[in-house]
Amino acid sequence: MIKKLKDYDFSLMITPILLAAFGIVMVYSASMVTAVVDGKESTYYLVKQSQWFCLSLVGFAVTSVFPYKYYQKLIKVITLAVLALLVGVLIFGEEVNYAKSWYDFGFASLQPAEFAKLGLIIYLAAIYSKKQAYINEFKKGVVPPLILTAIILGLIMMQPDVGTAAIIFLIACSVIFSSGIRFKHLLILVIIGIALVAFAIPSMVTDERIARFTGAYQPFETPDTDGYQLIQSYLAIGGGGITGEGLGQSVQKLGYLGEAHTDFIMAVIAEELGFAGVVIVVGMLAIIVLRGFFISRKSSDSFGALLAIGISAMVGVQAFINLGAISGLLPITGVPLPFVSYGGSSLLVMMVAMGIMNNVAKSVKQKEQEPVPVNSSEVNEIDNRGGKKWVK
Repeated sequence: MIKKLKDYDFSLMITPILLAAFGIVMVYSASMVTAVVDGKESTYYLVKQSQWFCLSLVGFAVTSVFPYKYYQKLIKVITLAVLALLVGVLIFGEEVNYAKSWYDFGFASLQPAEFAKLGLIIYLAAIYSKKQAYINEFKKGVVPPLILTAIILGLIMMQPDVGTAAIIFLIACSVIFSSGIRFKHLLILVIIGIALVAFAIPSMVTDERIARFTGAYQPFETPDTDGYQLIQSYLAIGGGGITGEGLGQSVQKLGYLGEAHTDFIMAVIAEELGFAGVVIVVGMLAIIVLRGFFISRKSSDSFGALLAIGISAMVGVQAFINLGAISGLLPITGVPLPFVSYGGSSLLVMMVAMGIMNNVAKSVKQKEQEPVPVNSSEVNEIDNRGGKKWVK
C-alpha cells in the first residue's frame, strides 16, 4: 500500500485536502451568525460543508486510482450528461438571485455549471489529443471542438451566469492554446471571440451589471448601495493586519459583510488570520496550479498533458477571479474560492479534478521510473567491482 502511494504526487494529494479541511473551519467561523439570523443552528453550514467534504474525499480517492485514459472512451457519455444537466436546469432549476443555476433537491443543491467546467476540460483534452496529427488544419483540427464549447457557454449565459461562463471561456482558451495550434489560428480565434463579445455586449448590459462595475471601481461614490459590499471587504482585509484579529474574531462577518462564508471568505480569512493567512492560502493554491503545469510538461501523453493544463487553469482562473472581486480588481461575479468557500458542487468538482490530476501525475512518475532498455551493442564497460554495466 505504501509503495503504491509513493507513485502519487505527494503535494497534489495533501494540499487540496488541507485546503478543503481549512475551508470547513473558516466556513464555520464565517457562517455562525448568518446561520442564526437565517433561523438555523449555528453549525448548519459547518455540517453541510463537512458532508460535502466527506463525499469529495470519496470522489478524490476514486478518481486518483481510476486510469485517466479511460475518460477518452467515456467522452460521449460525459458530453451528453453535461448538456442534459445544463438544459435541464433551465427548465427545472431553482431561481436564485435572478438566475436559474441550481437544482434544488431539498436535502442538497447542485450547480451543473460546476460539473460543466470539468466535463469540458475532459472533452477538449480528448478531442485535441486525437487531432494532433492535423492540429495545424484550422477547419479539421481546431474548429470542431469549439462548436460544443460555444453551446455550453450559450447555455450557461442563458441562466444567466456570467462569472462561470468567463471561467469556462478562459479554461477552454488555455487548453486550446496548449494543444499546439498555429499562432495565426489562435489569432483568428481571438478576433472571432472579440467580435462575438462586442456583438453580445448590448444584450448583456443591464442595470445590475452596470452596478457591479460601479461598485467595483467607484465603491466610495455609492457606499450605501453598489459599493457597500466591496467597502466592507476592504474593512475586513485592512483590519486584519499582518497576523489578524484571531480565529473567530471577525467583526465584518457579524452582519456587515454579505456572502462572508461563500464568495468573500478570503476577506474573513484576512481579518481573522491576517496577511500571513492569506499568503498561506494563496501559496497552497499556487502549489496546485504550478504542479499541474509541471505535470503537463512532463507528460508524454497529449491527453494527460491537456487534462493537467485544463485542471490547473480551472483552479488558477477561479482563484484569480474570486480574489480580484474581493479586492476591487474585478467586478463581483459570485465565483467561490476553490476548496475554501462554502459550496458542495464546487468542492466536489475540485476534489474530483484533483484526483484526475493525481492519476496523471502517477502515470508520469511511473513512466520516469521505468528502466531504460539497453542494447547489448551499446554496452561499453563492465565495472568488475560491482558488475555494473555502463552505457554510452
